[in-house]
Amino acid sequence: MPLLIAGSIATDHLMSFGGKFADSLVVEQLDKLSVSFLVDDLEIRRGGCAGNIAFGLSRLGVRPVLVGAAGEDFADYRSWLERHGVDCDSVRISDDLHTARFVCTTDVTMAQFASFYPGAMSEARLIELAPIVKRVGDPTFVLVGPDDPEGMVRHTEECRQRGYPFIADPSQQLAFGEGEMIRTLVDGAAYLFSNEFESHLIESKSGWSAEDILSRVGTQVITLGAAGVRIVGTDQETIEVPAVPGVVAVEPTGVGDAFRSGFLAALSWELSHERAAQVGCVLAAYVVEQVGTQEYAFTAPQFVERLSTAYGEEAALEVAPHLS
Repeated sequence: MPLLIAGSIATDHLMSFGGKFADSLVVEQLDKLSVSFLVDDLEIRRGGCAGNIAFGLSRLGVRPVLVGAAGEDFADYRSWLERHGVDCDSVRISDDLHTARFVCTTDVTMAQFASFYPGAMSEARLIELAPIVKRVGDPTFVLVGPDDPEGMVRHTEECRQRGYPFIADPSQQLAFGEGEMIRTLVDGAAYLFSNEFESHLIESKSGWSAEDILSRVGTQVITLGAAGVRIVGTDQETIEVPAVPGVVAVEPTGVGDAFRSGFLAALSWELSHERAAQVGCVLAAYVVEQVGTQEYAFTAPQFVERLSTAYGEEAALEVAPHLS
């Protein structure tokens, strides 16, 4: 049964400025701001939450179905994903908008000037899930990740109406969403993904207590950064899994997406929640050690060995058959 990964598809344009922005700014003249900076380099990276999660699943041998909206400039990115085993046949291509784009310049003090262009992402609200399910079959899960807010609501409501098991992953949209939208995205989810801060934000904005939320979702998966992950549910004991030890962090962008990929892959293999969290943590470790959200690589034996070192031989023995 397929995994449908709905969410943002984007490219990141990242530049570095060798000086300090502050040296070019005059406080008294900020209302007339007009400056330019000669940058030292430009890196163009593939990204977007759905793109990252789909790529991570493909690295573990799972063929996910990417659901989202992009522009005509998606061709190279699409080719990259398809070469790695991602089903991109259900990506909506806009007739007149570019793929969503994040453009950011960072100076030597880590200060940033950044802009996000949603572009074709706004057309995610036009995507219906039923024709996709007709093409690929009933889904194991539909992950509804951060995307065009109206698109997220439409996907969630369609999942409830048609009985598709769904995973709520509102993530970055929590900062902008109001209570009604957040309640709509969460209620009835088989799993709710968030980090620790986001879990409190969900409570605050929805008006629901932690207990109220658990009564409305099957399982809540809360990532804790370097401390690992906590999994809670009304019908299970709390599970806490530590992060992979000995990781040298280089760049945190995309780490949460990678964790979700590993967790979902293990669920598709019908492994326990503990094993799913362990697989997710190992994949996250590969991402945080690289610059770029889809620049990591490993062989099946390398992944199994790292899993064994971090979580023991029993974990490795359970996971290995699914990677070979």
